Amino acid sequence: MDFDYSADQRYLRDEARRFLRDACPPAAARRVLDDPAARWDAALWGRITAQGWPGITIAEEHGGLGMGPVDLGAIAEEIGAALAPLPFGSTLYLLAEAVARFGSPAQRAAILPGIVRGEVIGCAAPFDDGDPPRVRDGRLSGSFRPVIDGGIATHAVVAATDERGPALFLCVLATPTVTRTALEAIDGSIDVAALAFADAPVERLASSGADSRQELLARAAVSYAFEQVGGADRCLSLTVAYVKEREAFGGPIGRFQAVKHKLADIFTANEIARSHAYHAAWAAECAPAMLVQAAAAARIAASEAYWQAAKEMIHLHGAIGFTWEHDAHLFYRRAHHLSLNLGGPQAWRELLYDALAA
Repeated sequence: MDFDYSADQRYLRDEARRFLRDACPPAAARRVLDDPAARWDAALWGRITAQGWPGITIAEEHGGLGMGPVDLGAIAEEIGAALAPLPFGSTLYLLAEAVARFGSPAQRAAILPGIVRGEVIGCAAPFDDGDPPRVRDGRLSGSFRPVIDGGIATHAVVAATDERGPALFLCVLATPTVTRTALEAIDGSIDVAALAFADAPVERLASSGADSRQELLARAAVSYAFEQVGGADRCLSLTVAYVKEREAFGGPIGRFQAVKHKLADIFTANEIARSHAYHAAWAAECAPAMLVQAAAAARIAASEAYWQAAKEMIHLHGAIGFTWEHDAHLFYRRAHHLSLNLGGPQAWRELLYDALAA
């Protein structure tokens, strides 16, 4: 079995890479990071909407492209490599996936076309293992923090329970019953907020139930793993280019064995993570019984690979790598942010242990 992109998927990835290298250089993330009022790049969101990316996995009947998780992974990989300051994951991996998989026909028709048009932006209240909040008479009260893209989202997915049991619920955020407070985060190019619901109206996603939260988390983890692989690969390529140019003791520092070993370790970790991401995307499409185990393995490998690549990128760039002016810290910030989103690596390790022991 060939766990790799097809020719069409490689073309999709390469075209996305060419587009983002022009439309989203690291300066785009830096502009958002440096400006507290600019929580995302709305102009870039408009450009990727024109490319059709928000609808890549949404069914054609709702205006999307009807493609699969591996195709989404090809785009996600380049989103990660470009450090795109966008609500891409919150909208596609979480909101769109939740509505498409668990929503009624009416809910899908109400939400998915807006995502395709770039008008609907999603977020997900933190998914933890504590007691879920309670929905009473179709209304939710409670506070959630941190919520990725919570300050710019139009809709939120919340795991809660009502008189019928645990489920996923959809909430429109533009209402006086929802209060948003901006939060500081390690990656200031990504919007993070606290959401407070005060008897806010919510709608149960029709076919969601007790297992829906875990399935949604696993499916989102697969796409985030591709983002992490893309970021790790970009760290490696930038670092290789630098060590070929930076000279010390009469030649480029890339000729030293200690430097080569570090680069080889990064490459090895990246390829292991890539293989796990491919396998998890395949499981999401073809072997749902294996999804949770495969997604957990992908999440762990990708988090470790990106962290290692971003850390060594700073080390191998020497003094310049520690400065604000250099882009290395942008990747370091994003590596931390992505590793903590949906729960940290330790939570996914425990999930993997449980899946293997079952």
